[in-house]
Amino acid sequence: MHMGANETATFVQGLLPAIKEMTIFVGIAPPFTSIEAAVLGAEKSHLNIGAQNVSEFPKGAYTGEISSTMLKEGGVSFVILGHSERRIHFHEDDQMIHRKVKWALQEELLPILCIGESQKQRDHALTEKVLTHQLSEALKDFSEKELENLVIAYEPVWAIGTGKTATPDIAQETHHLIRSFIKRQWGEKVAERLPILYGGSVKPDHTKALMGEVDIDGALVGRASLEVESFAKIIASAEESIK
Repeated sequence: MHMGANETATFVQGLLPAIKEMTIFVGIAPPFTSIEAAVLGAEKSHLNIGAQNVSEFPKGAYTGEISSTMLKEGGVSFVILGHSERRIHFHEDDQMIHRKVKWALQEELLPILCIGESQKQRDHALTEKVLTHQLSEALKDFSEKELENLVIAYEPVWAIGTGKTATPDIAQETHHLIRSFIKRQWGEKVAERLPILYGGSVKPDHTKALMGEVDIDGALVGRASLEVESFAKIIASAEESIK
């Protein structure tokens, strides 16, 4: 819950000059009430606008929910699903996340599926078990074609908002684990094509090293995206890493 409509408009205006020549995918996911301001500000630019969540229901008496139709009418092209804060604070389980990812794909909204383990789970060597379970449940019975329009974001819960960032080696090891699981389930072609983002206290000075790892395809940026200068530096580092 950062940035109302006016703040979002100012942010977008400040960010656009920094991404004018970018060739990579750059997007922001403001609060629902700020989406219109973001879309208007980003018109005819390379900036993509997404949402932080979407209802699993198309319409009806679901007070407080936002439907896919509403988001698409508002100009949204992607949606973040299964974020750890949704799982923890709002008790979204794997089955609900599965339904939301399925619905987003059907509605042609690009889903960014978030998965991640807690510090306790990592300490008990449960990272692989937790991540593969989350993936298995969220993508249950999905076809290869459905996975053509999906992004996975690995967000270690132990690094979110803590200031801790996984070292490039740790992040690469976990991303490789994720890609290997996708390969076993859906084949090498799907695994190689599927973008896997890192999201855990991403900072400008860490981005280049993270993006240099073979299985890290991008970043899901939290706190550092709230300031134009730091976010622009992260984007520039990501762009440089693919040259």
